[in-house]
Amino acid sequence: MGVPFVRPRVADVAFRLYDRPLHPELFDVVAAKTVVRDGWRLTVRLTRTGHTLGWSCGELHLEEVTVAADQELPDAGRRIAHQFDGERRGRFTLPGGVHYEMSSQVEVLQPDQFAHLHAELVADGIRKGLIFHCHEGNRIGLSPLGVVIVEALPRCLSVTAFHTFPDEFAIIKTQSLIELG
Repeated sequence: MGVPFVRPRVADVAFRLYDRPLHPELFDVVAAKTVVRDGWRLTVRLTRTGHTLGWSCGELHLEEVTVAADQELPDAGRRIAHQFDGERRGRFTLPGGVHYEMSSQVEVLQPDQFAHLHAELVADGIRKGLIFHCHEGNRIGLSPLGVVIVEALPRCLSVTAFHTFPDEFAIIKTQSLIELG
């Protein structure tokens, strides 16, 4: 029998960006996918608390994570850190002119709006992304969902992640853009 799924409350989730890899063993990965293109590699992992994005191009590396705020992670290489409350933005430039920009927001919806958006995210995740749907087919109510959609364009990578919190009728959305110099 697997470990029961418990997603923390939105207030207990944090965003971190590192300019170095983090060990995948630090995270409880439930789904993963790797995209390789034009000399770079992106590994997307959905976790029980959110996601990790590991991007590398030669010696350059970025690691974006959404984790439980109390999870111990290294300080070395951390470039952006914040809790999820309202809307946030951040940017970081790597050597060689690689630019990283992110934005995040938390949205709390009315129950019927939340259910509608949750259904749309399931459809989008199945059609064009990586999806983790905990307790799919839950007859009692909606269960947490994680969706990551990657769009690779010439010299640019766009990643959008959605994480739902049905008990709070809340959705965390992050958008990340990596532009090669």
